[in-house]
Amino acid sequence: MANLITLSRIPLLVVVVFFLYQPSPALRFAAAGLIVMMFFTDMVDGFVARRRNESSVLGSVLDIAADRAVELVLWIVFASLGRISIAVPLIVVLRDVFVDALRSVAPARGLAPFELMESPLGRFLVQSPWLRTPYALAKAAAFCLLAVQFGLAALDSPAAAGLNIVAQILTWLAVAFCVLRGLPVLIEGPRALTEGGPEYN
Repeated sequence: MANLITLSRIPLLVVVVFFLYQPSPALRFAAAGLIVMMFFTDMVDGFVARRRNESSVLGSVLDIAADRAVELVLWIVFASLGRISIAVPLIVVLRDVFVDALRSVAPARGLAPFELMESPLGRFLVQSPWLRTPYALAKAAAFCLLAVQFGLAALDSPAAAGLNIVAQILTWLAVAFCVLRGLPVLIEGPRALTEGGPEYN
């Protein structure tokens, strides 16, 4: 059940992207509502997994994959639509490619990807709800406000300019969290590759 909830984010994502590329302000506002729903399922799947004793390495990998799909697609889409700088998806893509490549070692060793961190600081930055929660909220708020602002811009609303400033601030805050939470993996991950694990060519 938890994995199905996780994977439900993908069809929702497809609908969001379709709505954002339509000229109708109503559909752009609807996209913002669906973005909220996607992030809600991200909270619910973990709760369901723990409640139903369904936590697994596969579940953690699917959760990360679904998160990446939502995050990368939406940043790319908003850059394509001219709502954010192209630098945003470029930074996030580069960070995610290297971080997830290093994290791929963990499942091969029977560990959840987040368990790759060994130092207390690394575990805090990557696993702690004190950073994971603000990061998730910053992303969700940025995506929602970008969609709403896009709808208001289509209506030539004077509120669009002010909302855009807030959306841009949240966007770069989310990018900062993204980079900060990736640094421990980039620093500690290479050690995992040299401690007797399987070699890949």
